[in-house]
Amino acid sequence: MRRAAIPTALLAVWAGSAGAQSVNDYPTNARADYVFVCMATNGQTRDMLDKCSCAIDQIASILPYDDYVRAETVMRMRQTSGERTALFRQGQQVNDMVASYRRAEAEAEIMCF
Repeated sequence: MRRAAIPTALLAVWAGSAGAQSVNDYPTNARADYVFVCMATNGQTRDMLDKCSCAIDQIASILPYDDYVRAETVMRMRQTSGERTALFRQGQQVNDMVASYRRAEAEAEIMCF
């Protein structure tokens, strides 16, 4: 009976990690980039590393990676000038993208900071 318990336990751990991996669709470099910017803004301390890492994990648990990339692109384009960027400043769809990102970021701030 004991032999059967070990493979069952291993299967449960493997299934749990596979489920977590499907939720964790953010590439490592995207997470690291977020943490670098967060730390540059808030301080270069170990405590801030933990808080910023927590924040991107929270955001990743709320927003799919593709939505995160779209919202981040819109926000970056809004910081530039010119008439070609007008597309990123108006319209319900782009405003909804940014609003979803800001809600996820606000929740991450509450949970982590």
